[in-house]
Amino acid sequence: MQIHVYDTVEQVGRAAALLFAARVTEKPDSVLGLATGSSPLGCYEQLRAWHREGLLDFSKCVSFNLDEYCGLPEAHPCSYHAFMKEHLFDGVNLKTSYLPDGNAPDMTAECRRYDAAIRAAGGIDLQLLGIGRNGHIGFNEPGDRFVYGTHVVDLTPSTIQANRRFFESEDEVPRRAVSLGIGGIMAAKEIVLIAMGEDKAQAVYDAVHGDVTPRVQASVLRAHPHTVFLLDREAAKKI
Repeated sequence: MQIHVYDTVEQVGRAAALLFAARVTEKPDSVLGLATGSSPLGCYEQLRAWHREGLLDFSKCVSFNLDEYCGLPEAHPCSYHAFMKEHLFDGVNLKTSYLPDGNAPDMTAECRRYDAAIRAAGGIDLQLLGIGRNGHIGFNEPGDRFVYGTHVVDLTPSTIQANRRFFESEDEVPRRAVSLGIGGIMAAKEIVLIAMGEDKAQAVYDAVHGDVTPRVQASVLRAHPHTVFLLDREAAKKI
């Protein structure tokens, strides 16, 4: 595991974007694993800018997102489909982009389909992650075990509260989501995790220095051979 600490949020986003730009330049048909939330916004903004300036071409790239809410229409402004369109997809020329279907009539079949699609694409070359205040990655919440494949998750109260800011009220926040499993994340060839802000400092400490445990899902990243943490000073203050 490599850890890089930066003075500003903007520097963190640019550092993440540089890793993605390097990957796409080296392998134009890269399979990219993408994330949502506030952490990747700076990265996506920079990637859009480089594409707009003609410096970065995604036309052969395929992307797979980590997760999506269950029961939220894709057109809903708080869905991850809508988030990705606004913050990345409408500003770059990805060949194809995939997200899990949180409204599938058979969620077990949908989870299997999503994992199969990633395998058929050759696996994820570079996976972007944030980290939750409780140490979750994707929507893999603290639990008694690591779940390998894509699966439906019951969101914890802390995750619901953290996502409240995107909705008009807490009652509107979905209680379930579909998420790439820990096995799918760990199968990526490279992983980059972004964390910013003092409220992420304990989760970062637990992931880096605590026990490897499903109670802190991000701790499993220490077993991955090519993981990079990109942190601002507030998120890194306990390590």
